Amino acid sequence: MNQVFEFIGNHPILVAAFVILLVLFIRNETRRGGRSVTAQQLVDLVNRENALVLDVRDKKEYDAGHIVDALNIPFAALDGRMNELRKHRERPIVVACKMGQHSGTAGSILRKHGFENVSRLTGGVTEWRNQSLPVVKA
Repeated sequence: MNQVFEFIGNHPILVAAFVILLVLFIRNETRRGGRSVTAQQLVDLVNRENALVLDVRDKKEYDAGHIVDALNIPFAALDGRMNELRKHRERPIVVACKMGQHSGTAGSILRKHGFENVSRLTGGVTEWRNQSLPVVKA
């Protein structure tokens, strides 16, 4: 531990550059796809603000079980099917994927197309199921 403090003392510019880059990286990641919401926050958003859940998993995974009233547009087709979302422009949109990997990128695509109130479900549908919240099968 003493070596860490010694390194910081000997290289303040290097440590400052690292901290600045780390802060900028975290800021960029949080702004990229919207803020993260937990499963409980998603329930609150749907109940209080009529949020739309956008499920970006493929059709097979969606049919195996999805969040109630979720709209399915697979991630690969999201850019081409943006016209389906135009009528929901004013509603909050929460992007859900399997485990949270694609939701940030999907949120960026939505923001690029002018959607302002975009969030992403932390942990995706997997976390939703882990909390024993209801899913609908097609």
